[in-house]
Amino acid sequence: MADHDFEWRMAGACRGLNPDIFYPDEDDEADIAKEICGSCVVQVACLEHALLRREKVGVWGGATERERRRIIRQRRRSA
Repeated sequence: MADHDFEWRMAGACRGLNPDIFYPDEDDEADIAKEICGSCVVQVACLEHALLRREKVGVWGGATERERRRIIRQRRRSA
């Protein structure tokens, strides 16, 4: 993967924050991460990255693993 494919990460609202915020033990503990993602200018790029690479853990683009699986299923149904 080329370096420019990840340039969006430099603008992430999560940059410099404790990564543990984005890797909660349970989905119901993801509220702080989702709030941070909600104000992020690269939220869509982050979410698409996670969907494309099937990220299994963490909050990416404001979505937990369970929410990302749901998005993938919905996209398959509408394709």
